[in-house]
Amino acid sequence: MSESLHGVFIGIPKEEIDTPALLIDLDIMESNIRKMADFFSTVNADLRPHTKTHKTPIIAHKQIEAGAIGVTCAKLGEAEAMVHAGIRDILIANQIVGKQKIARLINLANHSDIMVAVDDPHNVNQLSAAAQAKGVTLRVLIEVNIGMDRCGTEPGAPTLELAQHILKSEALRFEGLMGYEGHTVANPSLIERKIATEKSMTLLVDTKHLLEENGIPVKIMSGGGTGTHKITGAFPEMTEVQAGSYVFIDATYRNVEGGGDQFDCSLSVLTTVISRPNPTRVIVDAGLKMLAKEFGVPQPIGIDGLEMIGLSEEHGRMTADASVDLTPGDKLELLPTHCCTTVNLHDCYYGIRDGVVESVWEIAARGKSQ
Repeated sequence: MSESLHGVFIGIPKEEIDTPALLIDLDIMESNIRKMADFFSTVNADLRPHTKTHKTPIIAHKQIEAGAIGVTCAKLGEAEAMVHAGIRDILIANQIVGKQKIARLINLANHSDIMVAVDDPHNVNQLSAAAQAKGVTLRVLIEVNIGMDRCGTEPGAPTLELAQHILKSEALRFEGLMGYEGHTVANPSLIERKIATEKSMTLLVDTKHLLEENGIPVKIMSGGGTGTHKITGAFPEMTEVQAGSYVFIDATYRNVEGGGDQFDCSLSVLTTVISRPNPTRVIVDAGLKMLAKEFGVPQPIGIDGLEMIGLSEEHGRMTADASVDLTPGDKLELLPTHCCTTVNLHDCYYGIRDGVVESVWEIAARGKSQ
């Protein structure tokens, strides 16, 4: 056995990993990647997976090897981590604002085929001036608000006006439109999610047609998530879908009918029992600094009669039936309720195959919020 990142010996049983630790079942993750790639081989749209979920270049490379056209990033720092790992075709599905960030973006465009979302003419002017000064051409998509009520121009005429403004910018290349139906992706009901998603995506498609009627080609139509990939991906006008959570599938997505239920959960947090003060209380060494709980507290995997009821900074508190056979030193796995924010709390993954450590991967874009 050889020592790897963080002093873990490759080939040891997963139970011997020190805790808390973030685990990936590599067989399941690779199966999820194949399943999503198989779907996109049947529709017009391509897959541009969102790296905000895993934040790790080797996983992005696996997705591209399976057929993805590139990746999506939430932040400039994530995009930098991907470019430094040799990935070129990147969409930052966010607005890059401010002199410092714009300078980083324009410099990154010298080393990649980066694209960025815009929704404001003043920001467009700043991006164009910086790109022109550097002698590069920056690709842009207009983000359209299709119901998320976050960023984005309003559908229709306001988007047309911004597109016309972009076309006057010498150093920018207008590529198309982006709309995120994030308010629909986790609706457990497939019927309700389909109705809401189609309503939102129709706003984006109608806006595309308006631009084209006014002589503006719309090459790229980007959107979608794991919970809506089949709905959004079925629109013939859509050219790419930004699904991300499918690689891991957390407890929340597992209950999303027709969106998460076709994939399996590959991510878990290994934790150690550090105290059992009485037969009905079990305390583990994973708390808020290792587990996200905005969608509910994570739950133990495969142990009947055991329930996580609360998290403090460094402790997880569980209730147990008297029949649960756990004592201090025993280890168990927890299923995250939100994979994206849980990943961002860890330095590395332990890749597990057949119950042993096959690899240790640094989470290169962890904490890259700037």
